[in-house]
Amino acid sequence: MIWLLLAGAVLPLQAGVNTELARLLGHPVRSALVSFGVGTAALFLLSLALTGASWPLSRMLQAPGWVYAGGLLGAVYVVGVIALAPRLGALLTFVLVIAGQLLASLVLDHLGILYPKHPVTLPRLLGALFLLIGVVLIRRY
Repeated sequence: MIWLLLAGAVLPLQAGVNTELARLLGHPVRSALVSFGVGTAALFLLSLALTGASWPLSRMLQAPGWVYAGGLLGAVYVVGVIALAPRLGALLTFVLVIAGQLLASLVLDHLGILYPKHPVTLPRLLGALFLLIGVVLIRRY
């Protein structure tokens, strides 16, 4: 859980760094491309260090195509944050990101899509409602 807290804590920092890179390069998509390139190189080296040089290529080729959508979804997220964080500020940007994550997670868990099924309950709905109230308060004040 601490790892996830740290992962969440670096997101506003990443957004600020990528926003500055976008300013220097002239476009959020350029910044996202460079960010993904650096991340890809780092993950390549980490993969070599942790798992060696062999790749499960046959298993990769047998996987359904939709499992590769994660990179596209990540690109949508990164470009959106780079483009909007300078206008909205870190707090509003990330409370909206968290609200979107929460609502999508509520639906995915309820329907059992990609995760074990967890039905929507009143306490879960109240938690989501409180977060949405937080979005409104942060946006207004």
